[in-house]
Amino acid sequence: MKASPSVKIKTIEQAYDYVLEVTTCLIFGSEKSDLPSLWDAVDLPEQPPAGQKGWGEKVEAIWVWKNELPAHFPDEIFYGKLPGGLAMLMCLDYLQQTHYPAHHRPVSTCKPLARELFSLIRTEPHTSAELRRAISPDGDISKSRINTAIVELQTTLNIVRSNAPEIKRDTWLPFGDQYLLPEEEED
Repeated sequence: MKASPSVKIKTIEQAYDYVLEVTTCLIFGSEKSDLPSLWDAVDLPEQPPAGQKGWGEKVEAIWVWKNELPAHFPDEIFYGKLPGGLAMLMCLDYLQQTHYPAHHRPVSTCKPLARELFSLIRTEPHTSAELRRAISPDGDISKSRINTAIVELQTTLNIVRSNAPEIKRDTWLPFGDQYLLPEEEED
């Protein structure tokens, strides 16, 4: 289900309505998924104005909205990763009723590096850079391996990006610290 060509999102308010309408959307499109994407629905210039460097308005808006939507509407919109690592926005009702029960896995079933990262996050929120420094102070574990473990914890719904509006860097905390968990045993 891709976005219809008639969708013309130009504001965060329209992006909010879009997420609620489609229930789940990717941030950027992917050939690996039939889900609609915010990228396909946003109608802003892709390139920067002539003579300027950097991203176009479209990328800048989407990059900000993926964090601002769950920060401004924490009881309605969730930002996370789907299995396979695709970044998405999802209605909180759908997350709680359908996605979480289908995709949550206990931390104990995750790979050792992910479990080690979770033990740090469980004690206090950490940015990705802080996790890399804590887990591999000498840099002997690659950034890629650590990022893969962070994605595993996201896709298994054990950690989430903090929705606190003042936080600008990806800061990870246990899923249950930000969202109500369905009744189940603690990990």
